[in-house]
Amino acid sequence: MKIWFNKVNESHRSMVEVEDDEIHIGRDPENSVVLRSPLVSRHHAVVRRVDDQLELENLGVNSCLVGDTEVLGGDTARFPAAVKVRIWPFTISFEVDKTTQITRSELEAHLRSVIADLELRIHQTLLERLDLYDMDAAGRDQEESILLLENNIEDVCHELNVFDESNEPMLEEITGLALFDHTINRLIMEMDDDQVFDLAALTSNEFDVPTNLVPERETELHGLLQFIRQKLDLEACPDVSSKIRLVEERFSEVFQLLRPHFHKELKKYIVLRMLKKDLKDIVFGFGPLQDLLRAPTISEIMVVRSDQIYVEQNGVIEKSGRRFISEKVTESIIERIVAQVGRRIDKSQPLVDARLPDGSRVNAIIPPLAVFGPCLTVRKFPVQRLTMDDMIEIETISKAAATFVRACVVDRRNVLISGGTGSGKTRMLNVLSSFIPNKERIVTIEDTSELQLHQEHVVSLESKPANVEGTGAYTIRDLVKNALRMRPDRIIVGECRGQEALDMVQAMNTGHDGSMTTVHANSSMEVVERLELLMLMDTTLPVSSLHRQIASAIDIIVHIDRLPTGKRVVSQISEVTGVDPETFDVNVRDIFNRRNVEIQPTGYLPTFVDALVQKRLLDLEFLYGKWVSEGAAAT
Repeated sequence: MKIWFNKVNESHRSMVEVEDDEIHIGRDPENSVVLRSPLVSRHHAVVRRVDDQLELENLGVNSCLVGDTEVLGGDTARFPAAVKVRIWPFTISFEVDKTTQITRSELEAHLRSVIADLELRIHQTLLERLDLYDMDAAGRDQEESILLLENNIEDVCHELNVFDESNEPMLEEITGLALFDHTINRLIMEMDDDQVFDLAALTSNEFDVPTNLVPERETELHGLLQFIRQKLDLEACPDVSSKIRLVEERFSEVFQLLRPHFHKELKKYIVLRMLKKDLKDIVFGFGPLQDLLRAPTISEIMVVRSDQIYVEQNGVIEKSGRRFISEKVTESIIERIVAQVGRRIDKSQPLVDARLPDGSRVNAIIPPLAVFGPCLTVRKFPVQRLTMDDMIEIETISKAAATFVRACVVDRRNVLISGGTGSGKTRMLNVLSSFIPNKERIVTIEDTSELQLHQEHVVSLESKPANVEGTGAYTIRDLVKNALRMRPDRIIVGECRGQEALDMVQAMNTGHDGSMTTVHANSSMEVVERLELLMLMDTTLPVSSLHRQIASAIDIIVHIDRLPTGKRVVSQISEVTGVDPETFDVNVRDIFNRRNVEIQPTGYLPTFVDALVQKRLLDLEFLYGKWVSEGAAAT
């Protein structure tokens, strides 16, 4: 039996072959499988072959994970050989038959690790031969420089014997990965003009096409792409995102049909094409982030270390499988990204918060602040703006709850949206702002401009950090104060996270009804505690006075939660009803809350419901059902 194991954050796997039907796993060298980590017990577990299954007995104190099942110390669990075992920080898989049980994502991570190691060797050789920094300064428009770079890449590959016969099995797998990347790149390049966004332009994929094309090979490659399209029936998909998802899900099965059509010259051409593109991305573009930044299915990119790049797709965070070839390259590409928007990052200024041309947010931090190397977070701006109908369709909110919050916005009720990081507060603020009548003057205030309002009379303000000398900063609070002098009908603050909370609450209390903002909190009730804390950062007023200000300022709290599956849902819609005369606490009553997997009315009617009904903004019978309207009539 072969046992494969690797640390959770490493793509390289080790293998031990054991002839016995009983495998001892632990930290001590006498074990069959030695896991060198202080988190692993000296004798942690025993795995035995029982019929056509395996049985794990946990001998240690710490638990093991067999698939998704936790096995505590002293317990046993039976499982098929295909199921993985996790003894933190290691993942272990067992090969009982001749065929290795390995998932597509594991194979992709391993192949990308091999490619990154090869590209590092090529890059180091290129640095000795060419002035790559001068090429970068000259710009990507220098066709002669690009051709020179491509020719040298090809020469170095031959010198390193990359296409030696002994590498044929690996080259075939890399060919499949290159074809997978190329298929997705072609889909992105075919996006309509109205689907192309600034971030795509910033990371244009012109390097996907080599300068020195071989017509015969390109014809063969085009034929392979057409076969993939037809086999997956991509034309039946409604948009680019769904096409990409289909390719990601089913490419491996189509690739098995293509294997017989790969001859030696075609494999060599496709692999060279991939290496040239990747290295040109490093020299002129954003390296392994180039394709991730363009992909419409990815909403967030997180570089933890040079060899760990995570992405968020459909609300779920997962490893991308991609990696930088070195920390130095990681740092230089981060510098290139922030330079595109007029910022700089170095040891004197190791932290940068910036906005890309399309509105995507970028946060970069490098040593000495980042202990394990340069880190980058890119929250991509959505290509298509969600509407309330979209949110109802994806079950973020119910139709009744959506109707109610729309009525509140139109009726100029002050709305506060709460939730955790990444829960979708700004997205909900964008959707609610679409209900503001066109005739009203709106002033938006944000750290980085994300709101996209369709109304004509909109003034957008954005805060400004201090310059190199430490002066010239304009905070959210400064902008809120200035907005009060701009004759706004409504003020929308992207997020209250500091002393500006006091100014925002005062603005809501001084004739700017219908204003909106967001705040970090775990529930509607905790919003009051959060605002109280933020307001106390700038005032010595008693808490009872602050509570009266909050109660008179805020009408509705819309709270959003992010579920473990990554799905965002509205879990509470609450009314701030006033201050308790005895305790001076702010009273918050739920109008809707999430029960039985969906948001439902609690039966409590907000104090201003009569005004909504009289203005025909709300239909009680539609909203709560006949029993509410009948009960109200009887009363």
